[in-house]
Amino acid sequence: MKDDNFLKENNARHMWHPMAHPADSLANPPKIITGGAGVRIVDVDGAETIDAVGGLWNVNLGYSCAPVKEAIAQQLEQLPYYSTFRGTSNDAVIELSFMLREFFEPDGLSRAFFTSGGSDGIEIALRLARQYHKVRGDAGRTKYLSLKKGYHGTHTGGASVNGNANFRTQYEPLMPGCFHIPAPYTYRNPFNETDPERLAQLCLSALEDEINFQGAGTIAAFIMEPVLGAGGVIPPHASFMPGVRDLCDRNGILLIADEVITAYGRTGSWSGSRHWGVKPDFSVTAKAITNGYFPFGAVMIADHIAETFENDTSGKANVASGYTYSGHPVGAAAAIACLKETQRLKVNENAAARGVEMMAGLEALKAKYDVVGDVRGGEGLMSALELVSDRATKNPLDPASAAKIFEATHANGVMVRVSGPNLILSPPLVVTQQDVADILSALDKGLAAA
Repeated sequence: MKDDNFLKENNARHMWHPMAHPADSLANPPKIITGGAGVRIVDVDGAETIDAVGGLWNVNLGYSCAPVKEAIAQQLEQLPYYSTFRGTSNDAVIELSFMLREFFEPDGLSRAFFTSGGSDGIEIALRLARQYHKVRGDAGRTKYLSLKKGYHGTHTGGASVNGNANFRTQYEPLMPGCFHIPAPYTYRNPFNETDPERLAQLCLSALEDEINFQGAGTIAAFIMEPVLGAGGVIPPHASFMPGVRDLCDRNGILLIADEVITAYGRTGSWSGSRHWGVKPDFSVTAKAITNGYFPFGAVMIADHIAETFENDTSGKANVASGYTYSGHPVGAAAAIACLKETQRLKVNENAAARGVEMMAGLEALKAKYDVVGDVRGGEGLMSALELVSDRATKNPLDPASAAKIFEATHANGVMVRVSGPNLILSPPLVVTQQDVADILSALDKGLAAA
């Protein structure tokens, strides 16, 4: 390994970072992380911080999960790679598919299509949704509906259904046939509605109106996150996702649940859809499926979708989609170990308990600091502070001040994520009550710096 001086001298000089302007990365070099154990990470200068970002929503079990690391090592020794394209498979992915069927049985999902991650999974779900209608002889259903503020990865299909201009504008024109409705975002919405239940109904009415305008027979699927993540942690009212499911059912539209963040315990339930009592047609999972230790994902498919494909005799159900690393045996082995450990530790229960503590602390910080315009979360360990320069006007806090909060919080022992005006918290699901208290204490000092 190169020494620390080499790392600092070459930081951001020979690589472009995702979601960043190359010049900004050069002017403000990223923090170099060199180690991690439990819920803490260590940077190149030896500073230890609690990772309140959880890697990128994915390190649910922390950085020293021995069973997952051991499973990866054993699989590398036994079979480091083999394709799952037609005609071949591997033992690890067969075992994993059986485990996932059991895990997602309450969601009505019984088949898995394996990918390299979340963005890959979104593409697969979008493609399979269109294909499903073609197999059934309903080829006119090609459009997609989604939520403004929603985030669905960065492939062309995912970017097209994304509801945030930051991920769209520089790459347009994107895929045609994608339309967006207002998100149930109580702090900022076109209806100026602050009651979550009333807002949910207004958004459902907007969805129904869009379905009628486009023509139900032209729409393949509606895609949504059970709790909007990258858009600023926006949990809908409990009536919203069931209402979406009902509208989709009444109009022959498939429901794709983007569970890349919410699956495997993050919301306090084993899946975000289950959290709201909804059974989707497709559920896209990734991130925590291997605890971030291996790039991997699984698109879970509902029973009736599977039966339609498997009973086809026309040839239209041939799945002409896949990736070199679909069903990678090392990723599958990591996912098996991760799923076992996730269930053994009952991380969903800890996420729910710690999430209550986190929200209480964040509300106290809002009462203390005017720079906090809104606090969102409350569904497990997903929470955000929306930072403003003026509460009355809701003007977003300027980037320099937001950066100051980030740096001061980090200096006090906690890594957080600032995305636009939002300070997002998504710590590992194994954090303790003391860890939560430490996160809140560091945030207190960080907000004071602004």
